Amino acid sequence: MKGPALPPVKYATVTEMLAATARTELGLIFVDASERETVLPWADVHHRAQRTAAGLRRIGVSEGDRVAILLPTSPGFMDAFFGTLLAGAVPVPLYPPVRLGRLEEYHRSTARMLEVTGAAVVLTDLKVKLLLGAAVEAARPRLGCRTVDEVSRGDEALHLSVSPESLGLIQFSSGSTVDPKPVALTHAALLAQLAALEAASPLEPGMRPVGVSWLPLYHDMGLIGCLLSALYYPGNMVLIPPEAFLVRPGLWLRALSRHRGFISPAPNFAYGLCLKRVKDEELKGVDLSAWKHALNGAEPVSVETLRRFVERFERYGFSPSALRPVYGLSEASLAVTFPPASRGPRSLQVDAGVLAREGRVVEGSRALVSVGSPVAGIEVEIRDGLGHALPERRVGRVFVRGPSVMKGYYGDAEATARALGPDGWLDTGDLGFEDAGELYLTGRAKDLVIIRGANHAPQAFEECLQAVDGVRVGCAVALGFTPEDSEDEALLILAERAGPAVDDAAVEERVRAAVVAGTGIRPHTVRMLDPGTLPRTSSGKLRRSEALRGYLAGELRAPKKVGVAGLAVEMAKSALAFVRSEQED
Repeated sequence: MKGPALPPVKYATVTEMLAATARTELGLIFVDASERETVLPWADVHHRAQRTAAGLRRIGVSEGDRVAILLPTSPGFMDAFFGTLLAGAVPVPLYPPVRLGRLEEYHRSTARMLEVTGAAVVLTDLKVKLLLGAAVEAARPRLGCRTVDEVSRGDEALHLSVSPESLGLIQFSSGSTVDPKPVALTHAALLAQLAALEAASPLEPGMRPVGVSWLPLYHDMGLIGCLLSALYYPGNMVLIPPEAFLVRPGLWLRALSRHRGFISPAPNFAYGLCLKRVKDEELKGVDLSAWKHALNGAEPVSVETLRRFVERFERYGFSPSALRPVYGLSEASLAVTFPPASRGPRSLQVDAGVLAREGRVVEGSRALVSVGSPVAGIEVEIRDGLGHALPERRVGRVFVRGPSVMKGYYGDAEATARALGPDGWLDTGDLGFEDAGELYLTGRAKDLVIIRGANHAPQAFEECLQAVDGVRVGCAVALGFTPEDSEDEALLILAERAGPAVDDAAVEERVRAAVVAGTGIRPHTVRMLDPGTLPRTSSGKLRRSEALRGYLAGELRAPKKVGVAGLAVEMAKSALAFVRSEQED
């Protein structure tokens, strides 16, 4: 499958794009949890970033240095991200500490990411810095940990020119099956991606270029698909903190209505969260008719969730044709395939048994959603285990090639060679098949559950649990394991209970019954877990292999509850860690 030709790219680098868009009257609108709004024109973003760039140079950041950014959605993030680029350095956005009950795990993960990228400095704010001491002490960045306000002081301005082949971003892969890897993207790759995104989601005549996003800016869909895309169109971008959305998902829909947003992406769970948590009284006066591109990606797409979302929100002007299930990954900058605009979702009914046993697509009862055709400039090929291209309707590994594919994993030639062939083809690790020129995903190769020789995608079992009473929605994993009393792989279900009063034994039987009814396979073991126990990536994806490892080792634990006293203790530990690292320096 081959996408259309890539349109001429408007800019050579991200910094050139920022300077050009700064000459418009467009900008960013930050929305807080109380729906108060702060406007930051692109002109101000550019001006503030120039001051931050000068400050970075003043403290010792050189061209090509990596700058780790640990900041929430805020003007400060813009200062740090664009300031790093204007200083000729490479931004490395990382997630701030949000799960206080898992701080030890957070420090280990963050220290590792700082070390593998060789970050010269950590940029943050005063609030986040209070909890970063242990990670910074372990990684020992050359220039320490600074706040953006501290770096941005002064009236000097700096805007260095860089080459299109210079690194413009290191973003970490999701890490759903392995530890997150540092994906190195050049300015040229980023701009090719932005050109493809604009071609895939065009503005209709008379439509205002306004995007709305609650996605975290350390994630490619939020950073590249929303923030940088708004610079490229150019347009306005409405930004909601992800933590505010998770508490009040109605903020997203209300912002789309208020600002007449024409595009907004989100993972499947967000559409489900709106169904569950948004009350009718929050939607008084809401009009979603301007939302023409409701992109659904980053995790498996549920046909049932799409159907129910349309059923619930069509009365508020939402059009079924706006729903667009899409596919992408960090290693391709972001987007790989999009369905046609204004068509709405397309699905196939397949025989899950034949798909699992033979990798062939024949008609059946399980619905799989198309994620569309390759975007501009991208090629997609489905290959067997020997690397040979497969015909339509045969399941194989998904390979991708195009100008937005990564340069490699930063500092890891071995991992790069495994993923990226000399001919530029990227092995995504995903499984899928082609039908009528469109891609259908069936799972991740490393997540397959192999039972009696048949390869089952875990989603086939997990989808059965969406409506099981007593199970938290979207908080269950299906895994293959070998029980102690057997030599054959069997099915294990780990599910978080929906509340403290859940009868585990009764829910486990309902889980078994639902999986048998949906797939014909009876789970060997079902275990109910406390809410928050299942490990997740920074973008919220469930880490199935890590869940299995923890289960087998007896180490699956719910996050510790951290109250005011516990938070004070963690802050004190962090402060001591900073003191120790400064004394050693």
